[in-house]
Amino acid sequence: MNEDLLQSLDFDRVREALAARASTRVGADEAARWAPFERPEEAAAFRQAVREGAALGYRMGGIYDLRPLLERIGRGERPEGLELVEAAATLERAAELKREILAAGEGELARIAAGIGEHALFRRRVGESLDETGEVKDDATPKLKRIRRSLVPLRERIIRRLEAVMDAHPEAVQERYVTLRRDRYVIPVRAQFQRQIGGIVLAQSDTGATVFMEPAAVVPLNNELAQLRLEEEAEVLRVLAELAGLLASDAGLADTLRAVARLDLARAAALLAEDWRLTPAQDGPRGRYHLVAARHPLLEEAVPNDLNLDDRTRILLVTGPNMGGKTVLLKTLGLAVLMHQAGLFVAAEAAELGWVRRLEVDIGDEQSLEANLSTFAAHLKKLDRILAHAGEDALVLIDELGSGTDPEEGAALAQAVILALLERGARGIVTTHLTPLKALAGKVAGLENASMGFEVEGFRPTYRLQVGVPGRSYALAVARRLGFDEAVLRVAEEALGAGGARVEELLARLERQQAELEARLAEAERTRRVAEEERRELEARLAQIEEERRQVLDTARAEADRLLEEAHRQIRELRVRARESEGAKRDALREVMEIRKRTRPRTTVGRNPLPGLEPGMLVEVPSYHQKGRVVRVEGEETLVQIGAVKIRVPTAELRPRGEGAPRPRQAVVVESGFETELNVRGLTAAEAIEAVDDFLAEAVATGNTPVRILHGKGTGVLRREIQNFLRRDKRVERFHDAMPNEGGHGVTVVHLRG
Repeated sequence: MNEDLLQSLDFDRVREALAARASTRVGADEAARWAPFERPEEAAAFRQAVREGAALGYRMGGIYDLRPLLERIGRGERPEGLELVEAAATLERAAELKREILAAGEGELARIAAGIGEHALFRRRVGESLDETGEVKDDATPKLKRIRRSLVPLRERIIRRLEAVMDAHPEAVQERYVTLRRDRYVIPVRAQFQRQIGGIVLAQSDTGATVFMEPAAVVPLNNELAQLRLEEEAEVLRVLAELAGLLASDAGLADTLRAVARLDLARAAALLAEDWRLTPAQDGPRGRYHLVAARHPLLEEAVPNDLNLDDRTRILLVTGPNMGGKTVLLKTLGLAVLMHQAGLFVAAEAAELGWVRRLEVDIGDEQSLEANLSTFAAHLKKLDRILAHAGEDALVLIDELGSGTDPEEGAALAQAVILALLERGARGIVTTHLTPLKALAGKVAGLENASMGFEVEGFRPTYRLQVGVPGRSYALAVARRLGFDEAVLRVAEEALGAGGARVEELLARLERQQAELEARLAEAERTRRVAEEERRELEARLAQIEEERRQVLDTARAEADRLLEEAHRQIRELRVRARESEGAKRDALREVMEIRKRTRPRTTVGRNPLPGLEPGMLVEVPSYHQKGRVVRVEGEETLVQIGAVKIRVPTAELRPRGEGAPRPRQAVVVESGFETELNVRGLTAAEAIEAVDDFLAEAVATGNTPVRILHGKGTGVLRREIQNFLRRDKRVERFHDAMPNEGGHGVTVVHLRG
């Protein structure tokens, strides 16, 4: 595609926007040359790179343009050390960028980044030879190291000798210091004493009172120093030349610069898509161009329009008044196609674009910012070229077809051009003012009328594309709106003829109907949006209710945990009180049972209560693992005596024992409130015995036997002390080690007396 075509569709301004968002000079230059690809696969690959660039968000900082340096080296110029350091830093940053992108995974960006070379030899030699300021290091070469090692003691010898001269002639010295003149060490001497010192005068003060002399005693040393400096300079230049040669001869450098430029451009395209609110278009079949809410990306507050060209609508014939947006519509489609085929995103909410092999444009853009009105001859020349290249994979954009000549002849020519384009299978948009062409759309398949909306009352265009409705010129309507002489307007309407007036009346009616339909559609869309908003609000409310429910459950669980911990604390305190006396033990036991009753899980029972319970009946109380006698049945609760203690328990929980005992109509499942195993591992012997004592007291009170004490094997000390305690405890009937498969001698099983 030639540059004139790209400029006519404002693609050059897209390039400028890309270049402005590039981070490197090579990227900006790549953007300035950017053009549509020749093949759809190439454009799709770059679009994928733009997607990945937007997701990855990599940065291009620290990469400089090496091309000017390479050009200077190519001309034989010597680079500065700092330039070579910056070149090495640029290549290091490029290699880091490559590693960052490759680490993100495979993709189009990774394929581009793979073109960046390591340039290890140049980077290593620069690091070995130059410091961060670009100065050549002492150990860059053995020769330079030897030279600079010789310079230091030689300078010290010169300074010591000059100090000796000043010590020998204090009256001749203006001030006591050593300085440099013409790169040679000198001392300041009063002018009248220079003969006394003897040597070479290299400079004098502004007043002439002081001369800077190189005493004869240091001339040989200064000569030796100058010779070493010449050798040093030559070796430094040789090092810089070697590094410059390494850089210039690096065969992979061009690939690196190309890859860096392409990565920078992909990032710039991603930034452009974000700034301009662009979206990637889908590749469509040949001859299909579908755009939803398309707009010209370079116009602020551009009115979006839907565009559709396919087998049914091959050419869209757009009519309407000047300044109504017809030319902008042409450029919107043309620029979208160019950006898509250049691998960029397009200015639309959604798009599907077929690949264009030939894009032909004739825009006589009277309101263009760039071009001037074309002559009729130039117009014909462009039309001839368009017809020569029109085909099924061609997109044609023609502005003001048939203008610039006699309206009747122009209409005839325009009709012939449109028919020829349809015959060749081309797709496109054609704009015109010629009324006879409006009737052609109803007669020829593939041609669709359209117009750009215009509000006569407001005397302004709407820039809305109205497909299926031919446009009006609005000349008479606008004139009447502006207060034109009514008599003159009637004469104009008579000149227009009954047929013309009828056409205008029909078009006006169509526009009113179109406006009504659009108003209804807008109302339906508002209703849909309200319903959608209400749906979102309901979903948000449901989510809020679910969150509140979760918080309530979490709060309840936390409160249950707190109450359980409080119950455990009270039980521990009651155990301590139980040791004081038998009465205290009995009271403590009642309180323990009451606490267990409050914290016991609820029992799952059937609907019918357990029948046949009578006072004196033997029953089992599962929650206490004990048997007891029924004292009194009190409906849902029953008073039961367990040993010397009377407690109330749920009636449905009780299990009658013995022959002929009534059976529950549904099984009852109740979790135990007492753990029959005590773990004392990790405690001292004294702590363990105290814990065992409390454990046995509660086991006796709740009737649990046997119980297990888990003390571990270890050295056997804890086991021995616990079993000694058990031998002396009157509550213990007997004890023994657990079975080998149940803990062996790491567990003591205790049987308590009834």
